[in-house]
Amino acid sequence: MKRIAMFLAALCAGSAVLLGGCKTPPTQDEMKAVDYGPRPENYEQLIRDYLKVRLTDPSSAIVEFRAGPKQLYQQQTSLRDLQWGWGVCVWVNDKNTRGAYDGFYPMAFFIRNGKIIAVNGGDQDNIIGARYARKDCSELGAPFTGR
Repeated sequence: MKRIAMFLAALCAGSAVLLGGCKTPPTQDEMKAVDYGPRPENYEQLIRDYLKVRLTDPSSAIVEFRAGPKQLYQQQTSLRDLQWGWGVCVWVNDKNTRGAYDGFYPMAFFIRNGKIIAVNGGDQDNIIGARYARKDCSELGAPFTGR
């Protein structure tokens, strides 16, 4: 265990990124240097339209808007691109192919200039995306404590 900790510390010190977790938080200057665009008024409809073609059963899915829109900045890592925009945290509970609900999972949306430009989490993302969605939702004020 000690060797693993030393290995990870060495990776972070050399500014390499294993799972996107070694980065320091963005500076105020980094976050202020980008244009977030106008605050989206129609963010719920944008997200529902996005989900409609990606959910198993969109008409019966439970979509909870938990936090946002709030300015959100995600640093570039080896696993995720730099993103910024108006962040919205959504918890989704969709039916599976057997018609049963599997439980909520978090998704984080980045919206800029009236368009969804990036999404973290969801059934079509990988485990790294799920991790970023949890982090984003927590940063937006809606920490996810489920599965």
